[in-house]
Amino acid sequence: MEKDTELKVVRLYRYEGDSKVKAFCDVAIGDFIVKGLRLVQGKDGLFLSMPQEKSKDGKWYDTFLPLTKEARQNLSEIVLAAYQE
Repeated sequence: MEKDTELKVVRLYRYEGDSKVKAFCDVAIGDFIVKGLRLVQGKDGLFLSMPQEKSKDGKWYDTFLPLTKEARQNLSEIVLAAYQE
């Protein structure tokens, strides 16, 4: 991700209860908004799950993918920080 691209959480909805999904959020990336990211409780802690869509074959596929590991890590850190506020 380019250094000058601004990332920020524009909406974060927390879930209460026993669900593995702890929050849904929307993120602004520059002039665009990506909707439907999820914070999920996994075996090793919270992780960021990308938005998904169910296809005709019945499987779920990500509709938004960071190009690099660093971009995914940066996005995860921003969302986790917003969740912990």
